[in-house]
Amino acid sequence: MFNGAELREIRKQKQLTLQNLANRTGLSMSLLSQIERGLVDPTVGTFWKICSALDVPINHFFKAKDDEEPVIRRDQHKIIQLKNTHVKYHVLTPIQAGKIEFLLIEIEPGETLEQEQISHSGEECGFILKGELKVLLADREYHLYEGDSIGFNSSSPHRFINPGNSVSLAIWARAT
Repeated sequence: MFNGAELREIRKQKQLTLQNLANRTGLSMSLLSQIERGLVDPTVGTFWKICSALDVPINHFFKAKDDEEPVIRRDQHKIIQLKNTHVKYHVLTPIQAGKIEFLLIEIEPGETLEQEQISHSGEECGFILKGELKVLLADREYHLYEGDSIGFNSSSPHRFINPGNSVSLAIWARAT
């Protein structure tokens, strides 16, 4: 699944020390080192912070390097699921190095993407396909249902919660 060694390689390619990355993410050098060595799996919020600081899309760590096909068939979606979460990211973007990430996010009832609000560069928008989703955006709360959509600047702190009794499915796009 997640490859910490690849994270270390990207950090070094960008000529960043652990201290530089810690400063950019607000995370400790110790935690970043443990993630790079594969001793600790990052939380979703931590993962977003690292990807934003390195300026790489989250699907970078989960896609094959030689996958140049412009079409992803329904049975070929890469699925990202970090340990100890009930959140699945279905990667819908065939271009790994692109400016847009396109995801189907599946959240189990009561599950959140992170306990604290996260922020990162870019913009994002979502469309609720099934179930409901509560979006905490800065100091406001938006309760979304099937057919609702939302868009915001990703630098505004945000968090997602599925308050319903069934799985929440939403399509999300994030542009950097």
